[in-house]
Parts: sequence; C-alpha cells; structure tokens
Amino acid sequence: MLDTSAAGAFNAGRTQAMQGDRSARARLAIGILLAALLVTILLSLTSGASDASAWAVLRDWLSGIEAGALSERDRIIIYDIRMPRVAMGMLVGAALAVAGAIMQGLFRNPLADPGLIGVSAGSALAAVAMIVLGASFLAPVASWLGIYALPIAAFAGGLVSTLVLYRISTRRGQTSVATMLLAGIALAALAGALMGLLIFIADDRQLRDLTFWQLGSLAGATWVKVAAIGPIIALALAAAPFLARGLNALALGEATANHLGIPVQRFKYVAIVSVAAATGASVAVSGGIGFVGIVVPHMLRLAIGPDNRYLLPASALLGASLLLLADAVSRTIVAPAELPIGIVTAAAGAPFFLWILLRKRGVLDL
Repeated sequence: MLDTSAAGAFNAGRTQAMQGDRSARARLAIGILLAALLVTILLSLTSGASDASAWAVLRDWLSGIEAGALSERDRIIIYDIRMPRVAMGMLVGAALAVAGAIMQGLFRNPLADPGLIGVSAGSALAAVAMIVLGASFLAPVASWLGIYALPIAAFAGGLVSTLVLYRISTRRGQTSVATMLLAGIALAALAGALMGLLIFIADDRQLRDLTFWQLGSLAGATWVKVAAIGPIIALALAAAPFLARGLNALALGEATANHLGIPVQRFKYVAIVSVAAATGASVAVSGGIGFVGIVVPHMLRLAIGPDNRYLLPASALLGASLLLLADAVSRTIVAPAELPIGIVTAAAGAPFFLWILLRKRGVLDL
C-alpha cells in the first residue's frame, strides 16, 4: 500500500483546514466534466466534411445500423475515420493531463510538465529513431514488437529521460526545482539535436511523415493505433488513483510523507514509470502536443483545490475534452485542409503559461 488510513485522514484534514472542504465542489465538477466530455465526443464526431448532424448520429446509435439514420458514406466517415480519431484524442488528452498533474505533484511545482522538462523530447527522440531506423538498423526490434514498436520505443525514451532528470535534480533525497528546469532544458536540447541528425538521414517519405508528426496531429488515427496505445495508457491511468494519497502526502514534504508511512522512493519510481508510459504512448501516435499537461491541472487546481483524489480524474476528463475540442478546431478552421493540432494547443496554452509565470514569479526568482 502506498498510504495508510491514518495518512489519508491526515491529508484530508489538512486539505479541509487549509482550503475548506472542497470535496462536494470537486465531485460536482467531475460530474460536469463527464457530461461535457460526452457532449464534446458528439460534437467531434459531427465536425468536418460530413454533414451528418449530431441528431442523426444519436438516432443511428439508438436505432441500430439497420435503421439507416446515416448514409453509407457518412457511416464510413463516422465509424471508420472519426471514431478512432475521437478514441485516440480522448486517450492522448487524458494521458497528457494526468501525466502533468502527477509531475506537478511529484516535483511540488505547478510549472512541471512532461513537455517542458524534457520527458516528451525523450519520447519523441525514441519514436523518431524507430521511424527512421525501423527499416534498417532497428528492423529486428521493429519486426519483433510489431504494432507496439512505436509506443514501446516512445515509452522507453520517456522513461530514460525521466529517470535521468530525476537523478540529476535530486540530491540527498531533495529535488531541486531550479536544477529540474535547467536539466529539462538541456535534455530537450540534446534530444532535439539527435532528432535533427536522424531527420538529416531520413528519406523523403520519412521526412514528410516526421515533419507533420512533430507538429502534432491525430490525422493518422486508426483502430490499430488505438489498440497499440490503449493498453499502455489504460494501465497508466489505472495507476493514477493509487498515487493520489501519496501525492497529497508529498505536498507536506518528503520527510513528513515518509513518517506518514509512504515508501517515498518506491512511490516516486511508480509515479515516474506511470508518467513515462502515458507520455511515451501519447507522443508515439500524436507527435508533439504541448501545454495540455500544464494548463489542465493548473486550471482545475484553481477551481477544485489541490486534493489529488479529485484532481487526477478531473484532469483526465478535462484533458480529453480539451484535446477533442482542439482537434475539432484543427479540422475546421482551415477546411478542407487540416491545421496540426500542436499549433492549436500551443496558441491557446502559451498565453496561459505566461500568466502562470507572472503569477508564480517568485518561483522563477531562484
């Protein structure tokens, strides 16, 4: 067990004492976010080239395929193109948001995010290596892993970069935020240099794929890719509720968490592996999608408080909804062309991140 009943009671009492009892508000927010996600799914399914209305899709679901509420063309678009895209968007959005919330709790800093401190860069480097070298140097590995080659490679890259980051920024059991940020910048720069080398040796087909992939997109979503990343992300998300009480305890400091019965080092490793799995699998299929992991948890923390028992599931729901909305915008804003989703999330997330920097200016004055 990562926590004891006494620790749970202590953390709950501390949360209530410091910020009041927000549990009722948090439960209401989770219910609202769940309803919003359902609406977002329907809107995402009916946004694009097909003129199928939301009502027609609902009638098709309720009456069955035989009833003919959708034309054959619209049915192919909805069920074979958009549904896997929606499923992938939900998985990736939830994974990135939960990974960001876990990292912010682990490092006890609202600026921590897989994309900002090099974790996503490590995942991207491993994924690019698999794409470029998968037909030559890494061909035996790619053949053995099959459809799981890309997500497993990205997971491994994210895990290695996270472990290196943690090792560099932690000394005598204490994690330095300044060292974490600087080490993350250095790791991202190194990964970028190595990716540049791989792109240099890529052929024309690989180069086109990599260029669009690096900007972030859900355009290549298929049920095969959903099946490849689904188990990995599902395991990472399933582990998140078991990390909540430990993250609450870490908010008091590592020494206090240890006295409360949290096996701190083992807990950190579990959290790191969960973040690497979620980030790696997401990067493997969607490319570089930034700011979801930092914006979503921070917005929710302001609304429902820092209790990770509610923050983590709420982050998964809001992350999924926001990424589906961003994907809908990317498909419609320059129709019939498609804008990379990474551009949309960066355009929306960067101003919010700047606001966080100004609000937390004391954190930067190290």
